[in-house]
Amino acid sequence: MSSPSASLAIWSGAWLGGRAAPDDVLDALGRWAPLTLVVADDEDVAEELDLPWPTPRDVGSATLLSVLRLAAPAGEAATVELVLPVPGDVAGLPTGTTFATAALTAGEGVMVGVPGGAGIGLVPTVEGPDVLRWTVFRFPQPHPRRDTALGEVEYAMREVVREAADVLGSAPAVVTRRLGDPHVLIAERLAAAQAHPYPPLSERITRVLDTADRVDAILDAADLAAPSEAPTSTGAETRETTVRSLRTAVRTARRVAVTDAVDRFLHS
Repeated sequence: MSSPSASLAIWSGAWLGGRAAPDDVLDALGRWAPLTLVVADDEDVAEELDLPWPTPRDVGSATLLSVLRLAAPAGEAATVELVLPVPGDVAGLPTGTTFATAALTAGEGVMVGVPGGAGIGLVPTVEGPDVLRWTVFRFPQPHPRRDTALGEVEYAMREVVREAADVLGSAPAVVTRRLGDPHVLIAERLAAAQAHPYPPLSERITRVLDTADRVDAILDAADLAAPSEAPTSTGAETRETTVRSLRTAVRTARRVAVTDAVDRFLHS
């Protein structure tokens, strides 16, 4: 998986849908950091959900399971939504909430709840090499956003892979000088992603997630060729525009694939 939020979303969806054990969720989160801190966003959330505030405490990942179950009671038509916002692309965020602000700062988050009811949001923050803090927010759960079908995303990602390779190949000398062999970095990034396994998924969902990881790794290598070092300012601007577009495609692919997987866990 590509982020703690992606792991939490897809594994909690599997657990809430009866397709994974609680220990599976805890193991998935523990791979990001062995120590999990939890804190409420404010005093009201702390009182309602029995969470620490204002100082986070090591209450363990199991506390997150209790909060998730409270937001998604058995028998209710709950949803689990992964959000991957960046400035200019805040798809899926509940506007005007502290969760939206925190998720935008982190670049990720998870929303859980019955649409139209009282949901929760969770945003991770790295506190150290072995510590991950989850902040819990409370707000009305928005209705899910289903703007792109998984099949469309899979088709689009085939072209995205080629475009990302072209971006990397457009400045090989710069990348080589700054990094060495870019293929080494790509392999390292893919190995890191593969250290965070998925629950059992369909072949199509797995392909989309794996392809997104590969494109992301290629773009990370390409980013080391700073736009300011491109032969011309026009070339730098063109490449930067292309990279932004490809990263948007990666975020969309991950969000759609995780959402599709969770929907299957919860509703099939």
